[in-house]
Amino acid sequence: MSRIAYVNGRYLPHDQAHVHVEDRGYQFSDGVYEVSAVCGGRVIDEEPHLDRLERSLGELRMNLPLPRTALRLVTREVLRRNRVRDGIVYLQVTRGAAARDHPFPEAAEGAVVLTARPVRWPERAADDDGAAVVSMPDGRWGRCDVKSVSLLPNVLAKQAAREKDAYEAWFVDPEGRVTEGSSTNAWIVDDAGRAVTRDLQSNILGGITRRRVIRLAREAGIEVEERPFTLDEAQAAPEAFLTSTTSFVRAIVRIDGRPVGDDKPGPVTLRLRDLYLSYCRGGLSNR
Repeated sequence: MSRIAYVNGRYLPHDQAHVHVEDRGYQFSDGVYEVSAVCGGRVIDEEPHLDRLERSLGELRMNLPLPRTALRLVTREVLRRNRVRDGIVYLQVTRGAAARDHPFPEAAEGAVVLTARPVRWPERAADDDGAAVVSMPDGRWGRCDVKSVSLLPNVLAKQAAREKDAYEAWFVDPEGRVTEGSSTNAWIVDDAGRAVTRDLQSNILGGITRRRVIRLAREAGIEVEERPFTLDEAQAAPEAFLTSTTSFVRAIVRIDGRPVGDDKPGPVTLRLRDLYLSYCRGGLSNR
């Protein structure tokens, strides 16, 4: 079955799904996006994703090109046409096509693209054997809270990680503090068993999975601290992990080639992974 995409009001086969050559997302990265996980046909944390989409658009002085109700309907139709019950749905909104000029055009209509594809999600928390990360200076722009399609620094960081046989790259600010990963939020577990992740500022993206894991952790009696931590602190921590829509909760067992803790997923990480997997499968409340 060929994949089907939604492009500006039309459902099209992928090989016919195109945007205008002067779309400002292509020419200027003038757009934003969201990626949502789908488990058992359910879009995980759909409303928080739409909240973040609307906030990112607002920071670019753009409005939702479709009402939320319409976006939900289109999402479900894209999932249905692609027969996706477990996978991801990608939503991108740009300012649309206009003659190439840096200032915002006065009359451009926003462009909307949705795609979906199947993904085989993990079955058990214990299936995680851990991953490696490498660190690198954070050279991105200062508005990482906007989920912009301008991802070149992230792409370069992810590629550098792969070339070092690592799963992810962690950005480090000039003070030696970890900001976040190239496509994930960064966490450690301290000696007291507290889960620690950087507080939300304009230099990190407020991850939807991050927010959900914070809530699940606190409901389970696991203390969470939102504060900066240094790379040295991460390397000395008993546990480290990352969160994202597509990685869920994944243990970090090596940082820059040095083992973290016992060089295997730790108990707090596995507990949070289990809680999040249960949540995604509907075993915990979707509040």
